[in-house]
Amino acid sequence: MTGAMDREELADWLRLGLTPGVGNTTARRLLTAFGLPNQVFVATAHSLEQLVGARVSAALHSEPAELPALLDLTWQWLQASPQQHRVLTLGDPAYPQSLLHMEDPPLLLYAMGAPESWTADGISTSMARSVAIVGSRNPTPQGAINAREFSRALAQQGLTIVSGLALGVDGAAHEGALEGAAPGQLATIAVVGTGLDRVYPRQHRDLAHRIAQRGVLLSEYPLGTPPISANFPRRNRVIAGLSCGTLVVEAALKSGSLITARLAAEQGKEVFAIPGSIHSTQARGCHALIRQGAKLVESAQDVLEELLPDTHADDPAKGTSGSDTPESDGENDVLQALGFLPMGLDALLARTGLDTATLQVRLMELELQGKLVRMPGGLFQRIIRA
Repeated sequence: MTGAMDREELADWLRLGLTPGVGNTTARRLLTAFGLPNQVFVATAHSLEQLVGARVSAALHSEPAELPALLDLTWQWLQASPQQHRVLTLGDPAYPQSLLHMEDPPLLLYAMGAPESWTADGISTSMARSVAIVGSRNPTPQGAINAREFSRALAQQGLTIVSGLALGVDGAAHEGALEGAAPGQLATIAVVGTGLDRVYPRQHRDLAHRIAQRGVLLSEYPLGTPPISANFPRRNRVIAGLSCGTLVVEAALKSGSLITARLAAEQGKEVFAIPGSIHSTQARGCHALIRQGAKLVESAQDVLEELLPDTHADDPAKGTSGSDTPESDGENDVLQALGFLPMGLDALLARTGLDTATLQVRLMELELQGKLVRMPGGLFQRIIRA
């Protein structure tokens, strides 16, 4: 574990981040010119004005009113669990080196997670073998399964899975990573849009706790920061920056996942997308990415070929026929009639020629076997599993 900062040093970094007019880019310019934050605050007004102007220069010589409260809160948080809680600064050896190549790397990263992550090369080493998995907050049942199984397969090959702890694809990706990662492996990194002293969404409280045991939760936002809509698209650049590539599982055309994919492409990273039905709005974002040059992937091996070219996996995320359990002729007929799009009972009756009672029995059997799911509106959808 690298040496933790003392309270005075923490106060200087928090003050720099709280100063009006000082964002990540300006902070980096100041640090490049003057060194550590305490040296910024004692610089002459003239030298500061030449770099950032008179208004910001004056602000740097005045302590923000909210600093004492934030300092107390952050210091108490650090002392409560010194093995798991960290504040990583731009100058910290444990700061993810891949983020330094971004235009505006976070000045501070609040981190909570496995103690072995805080070695000088802990997170950075994992970032050399990482992939972001992102997508819709409201995926189809098949999309959620794809996210979990791709994540599990990639984690089994030693990759760290990066995502955003949101409902839907993000949560499924984190779960798959925790299932697939070996003991001692950094399983997953969750980049969140709130302070680390709160979990959003609340449904992921248990998941966040498990990630902290076997992975890392990261945020650039100070403790106490509530869920603010503008913060979530902004954290996507960190998700892209931490990863060697980004896999989009399902996404509508206006999905925030496409922001992550665009940022990854701008950073020179690989972008992958899983295709879907031409009739599904949740597939249109992926199809747009593929038209723009993203690699179409049908299995985890397709991702590994780009990120770890010498790796060959027994791939549980291949789009095969699913369960090894043989299907009866009747079950097979129903599944063939159902296809891969959601379908209502009346359409299935017309396609199969079965009477209502017989079809209902077969649908229930298939549902119990995990081969289909019931969806809102009385629809049924076929599921492909490993």
